[in-house]
Amino acid sequence: EVQLVESGGGLVQAGGSLRLSCAASGFTFDDYAIGWFRQAPGKEREGVSLISSNDGSTYYADSVKGRFTISSDNAKNTVYLQMNSLKPEDTAIYYCVAAEGVVVVPTTPLNDRGFDYWGQGTQVTVSS
Repeated sequence: EVQLVESGGGLVQAGGSLRLSCAASGFTFDDYAIGWFRQAPGKEREGVSLISSNDGSTYYADSVKGRFTISSDNAKNTVYLQMNSLKPEDTAIYYCVAAEGVVVVPTTPLNDRGFDYWGQGTQVTVSS
C-alpha cells in the first residue's frame, strides 16, 4: 500500500521558517518524482515544488523561488521542503505528491492530474 505521510506544518509568523517532511512507503522511491502542492481557501491548487529521486532535478513555482528548498533523503524515503522567509500568502494546506517516471523540468509548471499518489495534507499558517 502506497503511503505519503506529511509532517511539519504549523503556525509561524511572517518571515519565519518551517520544514515539511513527506515519508513515503509502498513503492520504489528511486523511480518516483515527489513534491508538494498547496491549496488555500478559495484558491486553485498550486504546484509548489518537485524533485526527482532518480537524478535530483528540481522544480519550483515562481512564487517560492529563492525561499523554499526541496531535498530528498533516499535512504530514509523522505522528501523535505524547507520554507524560509514565509509570507501570509504561503498559508495553505500542503500536500505531498508522487508520480512514477516523471521527468522534472525546472521551467514546466506542475499539473495535479499527473500525480498518482497524494498525502492527507498538512496545514501551514503564516500570520502577519
